[in-house]
Amino acid sequence: VQLAESGGGLVQSGGSLRLSCVHSGSTVPFNIMGWYRQTPGQQRELVATIGRERDTTYSEAARGRFTISRPDAGKTVHLQMNNLRPEDTAVYFCYGLPTPGWSPYWGQGIQVTVSS
Repeated sequence: VQLAESGGGLVQSGGSLRLSCVHSGSTVPFNIMGWYRQTPGQQRELVATIGRERDTTYSEAARGRFTISRPDAGKTVHLQMNNLRPEDTAVYFCYGLPTPGWSPYWGQGIQVTVSS
């Protein structure tokens, strides 16, 4: 099972980025997919998740600026990030949960840097 992230990079404050993650290596889509982020010395924190019924959760920091989507409730998840701020700078990790109670899968992480 692999989760491959793309779309990170450097953007100015107020700009936008779109992260994508593709799940491969299994025939059944994950029950839940999403994004977490981590900065040096800090714990990994939730950004947003989306279930196969397109039910979503967002962190307070992401709500209103970020939108998570999952075409056809399948194996790809996107995170549209608008109005980015320097404090959004982090490594963003794609997350996949096959079934509640199981161990999740993680991508390698992708850097997002927002300059002021």
